[in-house]
Amino acid sequence: MKCCLMKVCRLLCFVLTLPLHLMDVTGLYGIYKRVFPLLAYNITFSYNDKMHKTKRELFRNLGKFANTDGSLRLLEIGCGSGANFKFYPYGCTVICTDPNPHFEKYLRMSMDANAHLTYGEFVVASGEDMAAVEDESVDVVVCTLVLCSVRNTLRVLREVRRVLRPGGAFYFLEHVVSDPSTWTYFFQYVLEPLWYYLGDGCVITRATWKDLEAAGFSELHLRHIEAPEVTLMIRPHIMGYSVK
Repeated sequence: MKCCLMKVCRLLCFVLTLPLHLMDVTGLYGIYKRVFPLLAYNITFSYNDKMHKTKRELFRNLGKFANTDGSLRLLEIGCGSGANFKFYPYGCTVICTDPNPHFEKYLRMSMDANAHLTYGEFVVASGEDMAAVEDESVDVVVCTLVLCSVRNTLRVLREVRRVLRPGGAFYFLEHVVSDPSTWTYFFQYVLEPLWYYLGDGCVITRATWKDLEAAGFSELHLRHIEAPEVTLMIRPHIMGYSVK
């Protein structure tokens, strides 16, 4: 009964998103891509407050992947408005990539507010194709709340392995699909068509940990956690890091 109700509700939600789908097909959805960075910038403050301890814990050992001279070169995929900058160690060099060029205005604001870091270029590129970043050129890659919206997760992870030096690390914090027996999963499944457009391509039913397990890293340190203070649909998270 619950399964049938879930499918009917999803169909209704899909019907409601048809105008958004039409906007996407006709190119009008591009207007939203200009607005989305402002929304994301404002949401960042709320999410960081709720996940502050989690992010502190996630990034606490970034320094162990520094070079022998103490330098740390970090690449952030889907950097958005720079929500993670304040968690990075003093003096590290940060290279930013994002497929949406309209984030740059808010990114510069975060850079100005985090003068303890050195910043490289802002590269407009998708995670699946970071040709502008050289092979084995960074010590750490960071990706938070990004793998939910990429088109091909495994391809992104291949790019991560390409740009990481041997022994470098990939840090991640991502919301994932809930257990199918939960009400969280019910709402994730039902609202996914609408969430996709409101979240600029965000898919809330991905089992991202399976892609990380299949990505070929030499080590994988992964934890499943619940983020009870955030929106129900994105409460299940995974966090951790992989070593090349």
